Amino acid sequence: MARLYQAYSKYKETDSEWMDRVPIDWDVMPLKFVTSSKVKDGPHETPKFINEGIPFFSVDGIQEHQLIFEGCRFISRDDHERFSLKCRPKKGDVLLGKAASVGKVAYVDTDNEFNVWSPLAVITPKCQETGRFIFYSLQSASLQAQCDVFSNSNTQKNLSMQTIDNLAFAFPEASVANQIANFLDHETAKIDTLIEKQQQLIKLLKEKRQAVISHAVTKGLNPKAPMRDSGVEWLGEVPEHWDVVPIKRICEVKDGTHDTPQYVDKTNESYPLITSKDFNGNSISFDTAKYISIEDHTEIIKRSNTEVGDVLMSMIGGNIGKALVVIETADFSIKNVALFKTVKSEELAKYILFYLQSGLLDVQISLLSRGGAQGFLSLGDLRNLVFFKLPHNELEDIVEYLSKRVIKLDNLIEKAESAIVLMQERRTALISAAVTGKIDVRNWQPQNSSSKNNNKEVAA
Repeated sequence: MARLYQAYSKYKETDSEWMDRVPIDWDVMPLKFVTSSKVKDGPHETPKFINEGIPFFSVDGIQEHQLIFEGCRFISRDDHERFSLKCRPKKGDVLLGKAASVGKVAYVDTDNEFNVWSPLAVITPKCQETGRFIFYSLQSASLQAQCDVFSNSNTQKNLSMQTIDNLAFAFPEASVANQIANFLDHETAKIDTLIEKQQQLIKLLKEKRQAVISHAVTKGLNPKAPMRDSGVEWLGEVPEHWDVVPIKRICEVKDGTHDTPQYVDKTNESYPLITSKDFNGNSISFDTAKYISIEDHTEIIKRSNTEVGDVLMSMIGGNIGKALVVIETADFSIKNVALFKTVKSEELAKYILFYLQSGLLDVQISLLSRGGAQGFLSLGDLRNLVFFKLPHNELEDIVEYLSKRVIKLDNLIEKAESAIVLMQERRTALISAAVTGKIDVRNWQPQNSSSKNNNKEVAA
């Protein structure tokens, strides 16, 4: 049952399209009325990054509403001092993503020196008591909606400084704003703890999933089967009757284009060019794909004629190893994607897919990188992946077993992910209710959870 909170005794209608009413003694006003100066941002130039120095943040430095110093970029003291003539963030400021990841927000709760790049706006409240209230307000449904609407663009989303200055906020007096922030500190911390527990559960379930797959595709299902040394140091033993072979001995391995053809409009005369970005779970999303001419499509499919039942896998960038079995009958070309031809064998296709999810690919990528960054798998690398030749009936049994085991784990992961979504929605709803005065927390105390509400209550 949702917890009930007391409402204010009197409300008034507002002229704002972003909120219908607020408590009688609250005001709806632009952000600039409660800041000590206009919103600022960092340099629009690209500084020279160094190994050690002053931490330097862009929007990606904000994670879960916090500045993450671990792994951040650094700039020199001289650049920091020069950039600080325009903007020098400090404790008590609020940071807002205004380009690309618009709406990301963090409260500066550290005395550590740092600076910011232009995609981050720096908001300095007049009164320190209202800083955390502004931080929470920017997470509310109303302010996130404003950020989204005002940043709409045909290219990269962007909020102008003037727009940020004029975002519509509901403001109580400073002492009430501080009390609301205290309440939200306490209540969101509890929700965040529950979310973290679900995230840890998902991590464990995914590790379990990979372990189950890895054991089945490398050891088989018979625990009493005689084993032998695979001859591959990192692989260990395999069933005695299995052969360890390059995957090219089991199926044909191809790749798509690695060039960028000229894109055209989607018509009856054009064809989708699929990349791993268009992999949507177990299917291909043609809505997100770019299209190419029939001439370019014809050239590409000469080397990669994808058919139903084949396996596609990303071979470049951060998505290396992301894979699916093709179920779509539409004609398309592929870019930066490997193609495993399975000769229309559904069981082999599924076995290859499980193999790619088993962790064996990660091991081989690590060995190929030799300690460096491996941002690309060549066709030669792919054709020589360590694979297995085993009796087809045994392969079918493994696929059937894994299909049943994995779907149970996937269902548990999906439930945990759904729980996180609900908790995040609950978090946003609670913040939105508190910062717009839908609930009255002026008398809230952390240890007073058993106090009774009066007759005017609303569900958060």
